[in-house]
Amino acid sequence: MNEYQAPYNVLFLCTGNSARSILGEAILNQAGNGRFRAFSAGSRPTGRVHPYALELIRRLGGGETPRSKSWNEFSGPEAPSMNFIFTVCDSAAGESCPVWTGHPMTAHWGIPDPAAVDGSDTEKRQAFADAYRRLEERIEAFVHLPIEALDEAALRRALAAIGSTDNER
Repeated sequence: MNEYQAPYNVLFLCTGNSARSILGEAILNQAGNGRFRAFSAGSRPTGRVHPYALELIRRLGGGETPRSKSWNEFSGPEAPSMNFIFTVCDSAAGESCPVWTGHPMTAHWGIPDPAAVDGSDTEKRQAFADAYRRLEERIEAFVHLPIEALDEAALRRALAAIGSTDNER
């Protein structure tokens, strides 16, 4: 049995905190049914949420309007203690992260950046929908893990497995 107890605090990290991490936060806050509290941040936040991410979150019934913020908001003594931290972009996964209080469990769940897609508005919206779907599938697998019943090693393996799944269709 591990040391974690619900509600679990989960931080999604990306470099810009404008798309993927924002989507992860919105999806988990909706899918978590009070068992999870999700947050998002970036190592070098853009300061704005991508309009297509906002559009998608609103269309799919997301909660409050997210904002782009620095991971420094979650590294100080007043910050909520995180149980889990998931990087969703490759560059954030390779960066030196702040020291997180509570020694959260971490995993990398890389998703291609929909904000980097060039093309028509339809192609860009499709890239955001694809990122949303991939994150949603991973988050659904995460929320169904028997977290309380897994030891730390088993939980680490499960989180890594979720991040390594190729859920392309």
